[in-house]
Amino acid sequence: MSRSESDLLLLDTHVWIWLMSESARLASSKSLQVIQRASKLGSLRIAAISAWEVGMLEAKNRISFPIPCLDWVNQALNAPGVSLVPLLPEIAIESSRLPGTFHGDPADRILVASARKLGAHLVTDDSKIKKYGKDGHLQVIPV
Repeated sequence: MSRSESDLLLLDTHVWIWLMSESARLASSKSLQVIQRASKLGSLRIAAISAWEVGMLEAKNRISFPIPCLDWVNQALNAPGVSLVPLLPEIAIESSRLPGTFHGDPADRILVASARKLGAHLVTDDSKIKKYGKDGHLQVIPV
């Protein structure tokens, strides 16, 4: 199977967690088929900032894993079809210059900038990011 740029999906951190934990929140979503197809094509992307977000959520006891957090992240990054998107200078600068109006959360800004730079669809359940997509600044696949 070949992959084109339009097939790239960047998973928001919560979607990545839901996918790896086989959460019912994602299982009942129409976006799961799109994610599974992208996995088969090798076109799932995870932004580096998501590893940081997972670590912060785990450190604040908002999520927990049956294994050490770093082990979970490494296993999740080695899932079929998944590749890590590093925080490149282009993404960092883009995150500080997003068009239109977007809130100030640095992690969300980096996720949005990563998707924009990759030409990827961002899979999310975040209402602010979905609105930004509806405003025409980002390709979003809602969960």
